[in-house]
Amino acid sequence: MSEMNLQTGVLIVGAGPAGLGVAAALKRAGVQDILVIDAREIGASFRQWPRQMSLLTPSFHSNSFGLTDLNAIDPETSPADFLRTQHPEGRHYADYLQAVAAHHQLPVRTGIRVTSLKKEGDMFIACTENGEVRADYVVWSAGQFFSPREDAFPGAHHAIHSSKVADWSSLIGEDFTVVGGYESGVDAALNLVEAGKSVRLLSRGEPWSSDHPDPSRSLSPRTLDRLRGLLRTKGKASKLELVKNTDVRHIEEGEGWWILRDQDDIPHVSKTRPILANGYHSGLGPVGDLFTHDGNGLPVFSEEADESTCTPGLFYSGPALVHRNALFCFIYKFRARFGVIAYEIATRLGKPEVDQKLIAYLKAGFMNSDLDCCTNCECAIESSDSAPEPSSFTQ
Repeated sequence: MSEMNLQTGVLIVGAGPAGLGVAAALKRAGVQDILVIDAREIGASFRQWPRQMSLLTPSFHSNSFGLTDLNAIDPETSPADFLRTQHPEGRHYADYLQAVAAHHQLPVRTGIRVTSLKKEGDMFIACTENGEVRADYVVWSAGQFFSPREDAFPGAHHAIHSSKVADWSSLIGEDFTVVGGYESGVDAALNLVEAGKSVRLLSRGEPWSSDHPDPSRSLSPRTLDRLRGLLRTKGKASKLELVKNTDVRHIEEGEGWWILRDQDDIPHVSKTRPILANGYHSGLGPVGDLFTHDGNGLPVFSEEADESTCTPGLFYSGPALVHRNALFCFIYKFRARFGVIAYEIATRLGKPEVDQKLIAYLKAGFMNSDLDCCTNCECAIESSDSAPEPSSFTQ
């Protein structure tokens, strides 16, 4: 491939919901000099989801009533209306993203992987495998799916990360061990049981019994419903063993078996290759050094517009966003900042009437600048005792 050299006003790295959502907001704000690039294709991570996986958040088409679909990435569209389903599968949601890019005529170029990013004076230079892209501003939206935590502890490489499974029913074996008790872990366990397998799930805590008000820190109602349904189904409940307060620290591989050791060095033997469902790295990849990190190693973003606090002009949009200990890891959360980023960049570029142009984003909740609202998620009424009973589970 011949070497390319491009220049743009705003470079957006990542053609997933975060990147395309910011791009659409920028166009609405009057910014036309935009380029979206992606190492793979539009919605690539969703196309790589296991066949049985679907979005946790329900899609409803209520735009005409002023209620934007929770999985939409702009105020004008609705995955529910486009796909005619409530919980889109990954490949179908990728089709929705493709349609949004076409609807807004977003300039997207795929097959371009950024290997490094540097700033010289006021200009960013993104080095790619195909050449350089120069930009005045950069929005990093590369996502996390292709950055699994496969090196979380010694011997973790002996396991297979849940993101590498294309179809749960295709795994060979009858008994499986899943490491991780949150959404991806429970989803893996439920799908394996539905495929007729037996599963032991090892969880660091007990998220299936958590009543934490932040939906990012407890299981979603949909996952709890699926879990309840399985536990009430004769012949399936006995195939799922949930083991709480078990922090796997090491994995050893033998001949036809694997030993997982927890925080107390207690061994757990698996007859099949263990499945890691322990999440992802931040996804910042080659730009990690251009962001400040806190004492826990988490990237720090400006509260004004999700900008790097040490590299002006570099913004972030996506599931690694954290403010005041509130996680913006779901689409309906991080999209609340699309308009904030777009407003900041458009204003710096001197675009006129940015406020007026982004009114639709403000009304739809895509311009949330009140971060205090995200630090107290308590409901006005106490939760009923409707979660699965702890006595239904092991240990």
